Amino acid sequence: MNDFLMVCQHDAVRKMKNGCILNGGVGTGKSRTGLYYYFKENGGSFIDQEFVPMRNPQDLYIITTAMKRDSHEWDVELANYRMSTKPEKNELYPGQTVIVDSWNNIKKYSEVRGAFFIFDEDRVCGSGAWVKAFLKIAKSNNWIILSATPGDCWMDYIPVFIANGFYKNKTDFCREHIIYSRFTKYPQVERYINTGRLIRLRNRILIDIEFTRHTVPHHEDIYVRYDIPKYKEAIRTRWDPFKNEPIQQASGLCYVLRRIVNTDESRIVALLELLEKTPRAIIFYNFDYEREILLHVLSDDGYVGYEIAEWSGHAHMPVPESKRWIYLVQYTAGCEGWNCIKTDTIIFFSQNYSYKVMEQACGRIDRLNTPFKDLYYYHLKSRSGIDLAISKALEKKKKFNERKFTKWE
Repeated sequence: MNDFLMVCQHDAVRKMKNGCILNGGVGTGKSRTGLYYYFKENGGSFIDQEFVPMRNPQDLYIITTAMKRDSHEWDVELANYRMSTKPEKNELYPGQTVIVDSWNNIKKYSEVRGAFFIFDEDRVCGSGAWVKAFLKIAKSNNWIILSATPGDCWMDYIPVFIANGFYKNKTDFCREHIIYSRFTKYPQVERYINTGRLIRLRNRILIDIEFTRHTVPHHEDIYVRYDIPKYKEAIRTRWDPFKNEPIQQASGLCYVLRRIVNTDESRIVALLELLEKTPRAIIFYNFDYEREILLHVLSDDGYVGYEIAEWSGHAHMPVPESKRWIYLVQYTAGCEGWNCIKTDTIIFFSQNYSYKVMEQACGRIDRLNTPFKDLYYYHLKSRSGIDLAISKALEKKKKFNERKFTKWE
């Protein structure tokens, strides 16, 4: 038995192979498990507390989020295997290259050959520059993907299916499996066909970490008011009261409706009441105007004893170490790639459109080593049409559709 891994992680390692997706919920130790697979494949082992080093290990490239790279989280895991990103500290494997970098820089490694890549926090969806670089890397290297939330739909699996040789390209996949709607201006998937094959292919590459959590999540919806006349006026006139100009598209209307809803004073009052319950809390938000509101409110004299920090497009600050703190996190910048075991509370100032993003955000405090059994998630929302529609989409584990909600032609 491997003392270094839990039984569920050890079982996953035995099933893993090149080109697989290691699927574990947030906080299940995917980094350690994926790294052990690389270690084992290169001749190393860590059984009964006896460390056996690798033999002529492949160069290792870990592509992760900028936040995870900058926090050196992977460096801690690498140290368990006597590896380091710093050549002078890599004494056991002097000729080995170990690099941890962000997805933003993946193109830099497109010409690497014969190495091992760990793609952390799956970003290989669609057909952009990251996907093109991934496919080029996959042709000439060994690789695995670590993901807490694999594809929302079959289209999300196309790059990984191509990299595994199941399809020649996206056109090949679409020809076999997609029926497009005949009644939309832009290509829109009406339904998938031959899904039996897709399920079989997914099962070939998806390796689950079958883990039973010791934590108990408690989700509570906190309903707040909103300016109903202003909300209805924006829908009727399609006029942006913040920019004083016409609204041109569905996304613009949804943005205006959300701003009307999210800036209501009752939302701030509800937030402040929640903050009175805990000395340490993480607050997730979507928009810059929300950030400005939060920073303004938290600059009040009532929060003099609190350390206020944030992770957003404006600032990259670590989670505070003090006894009383509030950590502001913008969803896009920080829904993944970092962990916190010093609080049991997350407050969602507003909802994100994506179920995947919301699940990742929840996972920031739901870790294997958290000392808390009960975890508290507070969702601030109104009973406005847009908030209710977003909630409904998230309950169905789907992404909120702006055009469908606004019935924009």
